[in-house]
Amino acid sequence: MKDIKILGTGCPKCKQTTAAVEETVKKLGIEATIEKVEDIMEIMKYNVLSTPAVVVNGNIVFKGRVPTSSELEAILAN
Repeated sequence: MKDIKILGTGCPKCKQTTAAVEETVKKLGIEATIEKVEDIMEIMKYNVLSTPAVVVNGNIVFKGRVPTSSELEAILAN
C-alpha cells in the first residue's frame, strides 16, 4: 500500500496533480491512500517552497510542477 500526499494550497496546478495521481493509481490498479495537504504549515514541514509537490511513502518525488502520466506511472509502479 502506497501513502501518497499531494502538497498544495488548492491552485489549478495542485488540482491537476491530484487528478493525475488519482487517475494513475486507478489505471495501475494499485492500493494507495491519497491525501491532499493544503495547510501551509504542514507543507512547510516537508521543506517544499514551490507547489504542487507529490510525496510517496514519505519521500518527495515531484515538486514545483505537474508530473506527466508516464512519470507518475514510473514512480508508482515501483
